[in-house]
Amino acid sequence: MSPSNPLVVPDAFAASYLRVGGASAPAWLSTLPELAGRFLDLWALRPDGPAGHGMASLVLPVTRADGTPAALKLQQPTEDNAGAVTGLRAWNGDGAVRLLDHDEDSGTMLLERLDATRPLSSVTDDTVAVQVLAELMARLVAVPAPLGLRRLADVAGAMLAEVPRAVAALPDPAERRLVRDCGSAVAELVGEAGDRLLHWDLHYDNVLAGQREPWLAIDPEPLAGDPGFELLPALDNRWDEVVATGDVTRAVLRRFDVLTDTLGLDRERATGWTLGRVLQNALWDIEDGATELGPAQVAIATALTSRR
Repeated sequence: MSPSNPLVVPDAFAASYLRVGGASAPAWLSTLPELAGRFLDLWALRPDGPAGHGMASLVLPVTRADGTPAALKLQQPTEDNAGAVTGLRAWNGDGAVRLLDHDEDSGTMLLERLDATRPLSSVTDDTVAVQVLAELMARLVAVPAPLGLRRLADVAGAMLAEVPRAVAALPDPAERRLVRDCGSAVAELVGEAGDRLLHWDLHYDNVLAGQREPWLAIDPEPLAGDPGFELLPALDNRWDEVVATGDVTRAVLRRFDVLTDTLGLDRERATGWTLGRVLQNALWDIEDGATELGPAQVAIATALTSRR
């Protein structure tokens, strides 16, 4: 990419990344045109359309020297994405986007091109969408986690240590009790936290249509652990549609049953680990200054514990 045709960083991406990227975000954003140009030259890539983006990465459609369409993903290395290359290599394209090349120092990846205009969230029939997601999830968690990834056992242990602080930050007695209950569920399971390769953020917008396969997962934040810890993003996905059913408990349990049946999970364990994800989200929200739990998280925890 020549100086006369620099990468244009979308204003929406810059604004969102400045909110979530921390103190180093402005400096990193300023390097993006040069970074893109460097890897376009290094990997002999030709830009093939305007850049797209999520919350934390910029994706430039490109064409390789042999004419193959690909996607150049630019992201600042963080703890969350540190295991992405390891995870993508382990999956090797089976249910997930294929990694074509990468640069460890900058976090830059060259990925197979998927159709960013067709996320799984574009499928209007939720019964179909959740089944697609469940089948992809089953394939992904069938892979043993490679060495070197973050472990759910460690994540869960750290969460349990934060429960007293979180409880003290919540004025509502019912929400304090819910956080304690979530902590108790995790405490029962933490000694057997699992060893599967988890995506950790598998929801409808992190599944795109492809040519090699109808649907493929993107943007993993790999973790070694129990597949039950994977379910919550699918349960609170398109939450407005869940609420619109008029029976939130029934809608949540329908999704939960499809997921657990397709993955062959023990529902009691899966419930416990899903409560662990509710706890994790609560801890993050409280760390950001919240003094109440998100309504979706409360509703999901309530629906799942109604069966216990």
